[in-house]
Amino acid sequence: MSRSPDAPARPRRRSTWLAAPPPAPRLAPEEVRRRYPRLRLQVFLGIFVGYAGFYLIRNNVPLISALLIDEGRVSTVGLGLISNAVLISYGLSKFVMAIVSDRSNARYFLPIGLALSALANLALAFVPALSATVAAFATVMFLNGWVQGMGWPPCGRTLVHWFSTSERGIKTAIWNVSHNVGGFGVGALAAAALHLTGNDWTAAFWLPALVALVVAVVSLVLLRDRPESEGLPPVEEYRDDPPKVSADEAAEAAAGVWHVVKTHVLLNRAMLLLALANVFVYALRYGILNWTPVYLSQERGASLGGGIAGFSVFELAGIAGTVLCGWLSDRVFRGNRSLTGIAFMLAVAVMTAVYWLKPTDAPLWMSLVTVATIGGLIYGPVMLIGLQALDMSPRHVAGTAAGYTGLFGYVLGATLASTGIGLMIDRWGWDVTFGFLIGCCLATVALLVAVNRDEKRLLARHAAATSGADPEAPATR
Repeated sequence: MSRSPDAPARPRRRSTWLAAPPPAPRLAPEEVRRRYPRLRLQVFLGIFVGYAGFYLIRNNVPLISALLIDEGRVSTVGLGLISNAVLISYGLSKFVMAIVSDRSNARYFLPIGLALSALANLALAFVPALSATVAAFATVMFLNGWVQGMGWPPCGRTLVHWFSTSERGIKTAIWNVSHNVGGFGVGALAAAALHLTGNDWTAAFWLPALVALVVAVVSLVLLRDRPESEGLPPVEEYRDDPPKVSADEAAEAAAGVWHVVKTHVLLNRAMLLLALANVFVYALRYGILNWTPVYLSQERGASLGGGIAGFSVFELAGIAGTVLCGWLSDRVFRGNRSLTGIAFMLAVAVMTAVYWLKPTDAPLWMSLVTVATIGGLIYGPVMLIGLQALDMSPRHVAGTAAGYTGLFGYVLGATLASTGIGLMIDRWGWDVTFGFLIGCCLATVALLVAVNRDEKRLLARHAAATSGADPEAPATR
């Protein structure tokens, strides 16, 4: 039956289940009060468990590097190429996938990425040709790094849509601990797998991958997209807590993706400063973490076990430090992430100098306490830069902005920490290397001072909007 030419055009329906769902009819107020707290807890558990699952299978090569070398599969140079393939692809994907994620259904986006990463790890374990050459191995890990980029963006999107500005610091800090949980979990799973299989290196890939597939199903059950898709009001309305930055989402959607990315990310002064700060933060984080076993062995006379202990306490201390940093940024610094980051980075600079300059005959426990303190301090700023990108962007582009800072952090900062610092140690020694690491702290502080100028302005408008003094509500671009 043909439609009359005078009849109104029917609205075009979205044909893909992966697209962000449209708003559902608003629920009754009593139903909103009943469902909102439960769903907030549920989606938080979904992103916590889901993101921890990504760390089970992100890059398990270092765990079995000694076995790969002993079997003659790769050299140390080959291991470096494989590790850099993951870092570079993950950094690039974190930005590209963030653009896609901001327009997709978070409920499906994260579990699909986790399942694809698990399949890549299973293929590497069970298809011998994929590990036969460095080129093949690195290609699989590059692809794994790419689908790994589907993890952070939907988590950031979920945090922005379900948790408001004044509470987002502590919520993001607690969520950020998931990567420490996943990092600990992969070590335990890999050790158990290697023990059960008589040091078959493939077990360090297939067992964590099987667990990750289960985690993907759990996260699919728990996750939801936006409150509006569940018939709930936006979180800003629910908590009476307006965002720092808002924009006309409908008008910008009509202008196109490139317009949004260019306006709010690429040409945004604060986003560029945060991205550059992330380079130095990641260079410092991985520069100390990855090289601690070597430094403690060469300079402090530690055994292999002592060096690994330094690596472990750095990660474990990051859990408490991240949560403390998020709490301080919400409660003490009143949402000013820049000032919080500056305080933590100055403390990192001091403790890095202590780590470097203490007497060579000092007992090992002093080095372990120092490196644990650095770990407890550095993970706060790592979390805060991503949080600042979320806070200082309209919510429909927040994931893209955070992905942009991650692009700089991984492609430039993490690779500098692996390859660049290795060359620095070899050519100029530890003194120059530690001077460089302290310089990274000071460079981060300088960049955050510049970001603080923009953040203070946004915080003032947010405070005025919250008090009702500003009729235009939050900052509008």
